[in-house]
Amino acid sequence: MWDHANAFGRSAGGGVNPPLEELQQQTAALQSEVAKLKKFKVSGYVQAQYQWGQENASLKVGNSNEKKDDSFNRIGIRRGRIKFTYEEGIASGVFQLDITEKGVGFKDAYLNIKDPWIKTNSFRAGVFDRPFGNEISYSSSRRESPEHSTVFQTLFPDERDLGAMLILQAAKTSPWNFLKLEAGLFAGNGIKQETDSRKDFIGHLTANKTFGSSSAFGVGVSYYHGSVYQSSENVYKMKDGGFIVDSKESNIGKYAKRQYVGFNAQYSVYSTAGMTQIRAEYLFGQQPGTSSSTKSPNSSSLPENQDTYIRNFNGGYVILVQDLGKTLLSAVLKFDWYDPNTKISGDEIGKEDHTSKADISQNTFGLGLLWRINPNLRLQAYYEFNSNEKTANLSGYNDNRKDDVFTLRMQYKF
Repeated sequence: MWDHANAFGRSAGGGVNPPLEELQQQTAALQSEVAKLKKFKVSGYVQAQYQWGQENASLKVGNSNEKKDDSFNRIGIRRGRIKFTYEEGIASGVFQLDITEKGVGFKDAYLNIKDPWIKTNSFRAGVFDRPFGNEISYSSSRRESPEHSTVFQTLFPDERDLGAMLILQAAKTSPWNFLKLEAGLFAGNGIKQETDSRKDFIGHLTANKTFGSSSAFGVGVSYYHGSVYQSSENVYKMKDGGFIVDSKESNIGKYAKRQYVGFNAQYSVYSTAGMTQIRAEYLFGQQPGTSSSTKSPNSSSLPENQDTYIRNFNGGYVILVQDLGKTLLSAVLKFDWYDPNTKISGDEIGKEDHTSKADISQNTFGLGLLWRINPNLRLQAYYEFNSNEKTANLSGYNDNRKDDVFTLRMQYKF
């Protein structure tokens, strides 16, 4: 006789099976939890690094040279990034931390809201990459040289800033989809807290086009318009090969103009020799600084009684990356330069009281080899030949300083 109780109510061991409705509820709850987990993403990478430098070199890991007249070496974690992203509907939130032997710091903290219609436009607010040029937004986990070019390290410390911006792009089906505009207002103080009531404008317009499946080309133009707080009555400007001071009490509390223009271009093509990539950028403009530095503001407070020096600059880079056939190796050549004061050069620097090492130009020629061991692991070897402008009037800069750097880096990305 057919036993309905055994068939629907009891297990082979005598226990009671859950009803079909209860199983459906459990399955639905499980599916809901899985759907939530799919909205949450964790990614990151670790860069373990060995560096060797000549006696005057500045390394990115470890402390400064303990030897006065000899080369030195350091090991350390250059970057230890972990990134958390949660996305639901048109909105997403991103947090990224940097964990090294020096401590824990944050790199990104922002929200992003897409338009609900074509989903190619968005609004972003928080701390994120400045939309200027190509190298800033080019992830350090992909970068073929160990660091940004000197001009970007100087003008855009931390690469990121606190602000809000719009990202505008036509729908993917539109013939205008190749154009993209990023524009926003920023605090102008890197990832540190905002210290004044002024906002800086940054805009970046790009055009990108692919040709079949073997090549791609892109160009862009960037503009930065901002200001730097003047904390003393002395403002120095270049005239006739030297700095001329404008000294008046009304200068205190005013702002010096900070203005950059940049152009960038990228080209890649695939052939039997492997992928070939060429990228280049050129920047020029006006940078307010101090007597000893042209670095952009990146402090937790406004300066006090600090004279302002206004300089015209230019800088940029050209990089060639060539895959070596069908191997997992790529060769890298890069040249970058930064001239912090285009109004003066050579022995003119240091000739009068107010010019200094901050006015000396710098260029770097880099040679590298990348081994992409697998999609997650890669090894990078890179040597930098650093050269500085020479002047007979500044001690230590009568000749080329000994500051070449070799970097050996292992990276794991997840």
